[in-house]
Amino acid sequence: MLAIFRPTNFGRYHINAFDTNGVRAMRRSLPFALSLLLVAAACGPAEVVVTMEIDVPNPDGEGMVQRQLSDIEVQIIPFDRDAVFDSMTAAYGTPEPAVPQELIDARTEVQSAQEAWDAANRRWATIRDTLQKLNDAMEPLARGEARYVALFREWQDWDSQYGAAEREVERTFAVFDELQQGTIRASDSVRILRDNWADEVFSEIGTVFSLKERASALDWVVDTTDASGVARGNLMVKPGSYWVHARYELPYTELYWNVPITVEGGEPLTVTLTRANAQERIKL
Repeated sequence: MLAIFRPTNFGRYHINAFDTNGVRAMRRSLPFALSLLLVAAACGPAEVVVTMEIDVPNPDGEGMVQRQLSDIEVQIIPFDRDAVFDSMTAAYGTPEPAVPQELIDARTEVQSAQEAWDAANRRWATIRDTLQKLNDAMEPLARGEARYVALFREWQDWDSQYGAAEREVERTFAVFDELQQGTIRASDSVRILRDNWADEVFSEIGTVFSLKERASALDWVVDTTDASGVARGNLMVKPGSYWVHARYELPYTELYWNVPITVEGGEPLTVTLTRANAQERIKL
């Protein structure tokens, strides 16, 4: 009986010891497993969300309004593209042809003239629309009614301003057109000089960019902003240092972004591109 009893006790003890050790091992492994999960999350792809909005003149009146910029390409680049251009320019030795100050001043005059023409157009359109609304309001009324008389007097006030507003549109356009024609040839000449210079200096820029991307061991991703001015979904990158690059063309300049960011694992990183973090560059 003893010979049978001892193995039975030993077997039970062995099983109990295994369970106890297993629980202890599990307790020890839980923090380690959690740390592995955290490391994996930190090293895995992270989402970058880019929003683009700028302040623009209010088309319906005075002041400024915010405009979301849709259909704009956004790039997340794993190196500083500006530093690459600067390095290649320094190696070339000859600086980029400058835009003459007199051309800059002339283009500023053109821009001011266009703004005056736009303002005159808005004023004329306001008067035209007001006259139409007053006509529509008077149409169902009898001419002798007090409401009709009041509306007709208001219509006369606006109508007296209509001809002057129309002439102002014509005058401001003539000034704008004359100034613009005077700068077109000079702008074209300077642009050709600068383009030819860039073609020589940056002829190998594609190769250099590829080498920089490969050396970073990080991702270069591209997306386009939607109707609400947001780019997301395709901007998944590994943690690391990046630059957010985008461009937006205005009538006489362009807004240029090359914003450094640091991407970490976890929650999406939101980057907002506005006039405040853009460079405004002359556009010929």
